[in-house]
Amino acid sequence: MAKSASFSCSACGAVSSKWSGRCDACGEWNTIVEDTPLSAGPASKSLGAKRGTTLTLTDLSAEETPPPRTQSGITELDRVLGGGMVPASAILVGGDPGIGKSTLLLQAAARFAGAGLKTVYVSGEEASAQVRMRAQRLGLGDAPVKLAAATSLRDILTTLEAEKPDLVVIDSIQTVWADNVDSAPGSVSQVRAAAHELTSFAKRKGASVILVGHVTKEGQIAGPRVVEHMVDTVLYFEGERGHQFRILRSVKNRFGPADEIGVFEMTGGGLAEVANPSELFLSGRGDPAPGSVVFAGIEGTRPVLVEMQALVAPTPHSQPRRAVVGWDGARLAMILAVLEARCGIPFAGLDVYLNVAGGIKISEPAADLAVAAALLSAREDSSLPAETVVFGEISLSGALRPVGQTENRLKEAQKLGFTSAIVPAGGKPGGKSGLTLTQLGDLTAFVGDIFGAG
Repeated sequence: MAKSASFSCSACGAVSSKWSGRCDACGEWNTIVEDTPLSAGPASKSLGAKRGTTLTLTDLSAEETPPPRTQSGITELDRVLGGGMVPASAILVGGDPGIGKSTLLLQAAARFAGAGLKTVYVSGEEASAQVRMRAQRLGLGDAPVKLAAATSLRDILTTLEAEKPDLVVIDSIQTVWADNVDSAPGSVSQVRAAAHELTSFAKRKGASVILVGHVTKEGQIAGPRVVEHMVDTVLYFEGERGHQFRILRSVKNRFGPADEIGVFEMTGGGLAEVANPSELFLSGRGDPAPGSVVFAGIEGTRPVLVEMQALVAPTPHSQPRRAVVGWDGARLAMILAVLEARCGIPFAGLDVYLNVAGGIKISEPAADLAVAAALLSAREDSSLPAETVVFGEISLSGALRPVGQTENRLKEAQKLGFTSAIVPAGGKPGGKSGLTLTQLGDLTAFVGDIFGAG
C-alpha cells in the first residue's frame, strides 16, 4: 500500500496532507510543496532489515575534559558565542539582505584562520573571485582561508570530507540543494535536508559549521523552524540601513548565555567592534529636550544605555497614529491605556511617535517607565534633567515593579557621568552606586513628583 504524500509550506513550514493554492497557516499563495520522504533516498542509506552498529555508552560521572574554545580576537563576536568557538558546533546566522552577514563572517573566518583553524568558506551566492575581491577590500587578502563556490550538497560534503577543515562557513543555506530531494532549492525540504547533513558532518568530524540563513519579511529566518532546533546557536544580525550600528544578537546558545549582544559599527573597511556601546548610542544626544529620556537596560549580560525619544502632536485625523521603532507596539498601547485609566492623562486626539535611538531594538519590560517618562515629557513639553536615567516595569494597576540587575544598570550609568536615577521602590540597588535615587511606588506618584501633576 502506497504511503500518502505530505505537503508543507515553504514560507512558514506548516504541514498538510493535501496540496492547496493557499497556505491556511500563513495565508501565502503558491507556497505548498510536496515533501520527499526520507525513505526515498539512496537504498544504501535507508534503514533496512540489517541491524545497526553498537553505540558507545559512557557514564554521566565520567570525567572528560571539555573541548577548548577558539577565540577569534573579535571581542564582540566571542562574547556572543559564549567565549569563543566550540568545536563540533553548528551555528545559524540570520539577517536582512545587505546588513553585513557575509562581511562579518568573512572577517571572522580570516581571524579564526589566523588563530590556527583550518577554514573553508563556501559561497553559493558569489563566485570565488568576487569573495576574494571583497576580502581584498577588507584588507584580508593574505588570510589563509580556502574559498569555494558551490551549491550542490554532495559536492560540498565530498570536498569537506577530503579537506578535513576545523571551520566551515556556508553562505547561504538557502542556496544549497541536495540531489536526493525532489524540490526546488530554498524550499522547506531542501533547507531541512541540507541543514541536517551539514550539522551531522559537524558532529561527526568535530568541525564547526556556520550557516547563513535568509530572513522573511517578518524578520524570521526563512525555512522551517526545525532548522533552529538542529543547530547549537542561533544568531541574528540586526540594524537599520540608515544607522552605522549593527547588533549581533544571540537568541539560542547551548554553550553560553542567550540574549547576549555584540555591537559593531559599519565602516568603509568593514565591521569594527564597539567596546562601549552605551557611549556610542548616546554620542548624538544633545541638550535636554522634551520627549528624550535615557533608559538603562540589560542586553544579555551587559548593561546598555540608550535614548528613548517620544513625540506627541495633535492629529488632524479622526484616528490618531501610533508609530513605534525599536520597541513593541502592543506594549506602547498598554502604557498609554494605563496613563489614561490610572493617572487621568488622555492621549485621545494626539499622534504618538516612539523611537529607540541608534537602531537597537529593546524588548525587556524594564523600559516601561522610561517610555512613560518620554511620553509625558513630550506631552507636557517639559524635559527631564540630562544626567538622569530611568528604568522600571509598569503593571496594569499602575504600580511600579522593580527589575533585575539594578546594581549593574546604575554602575553603567555612573560610569557614563549620570548623577541621578528614577527607579521603582522595593528594588535592590546593592552597594553604593554613587547616584541619587528617586524611588517611587506607582505611576501616579511618578507623574506627581516628576511633572507636578497627578
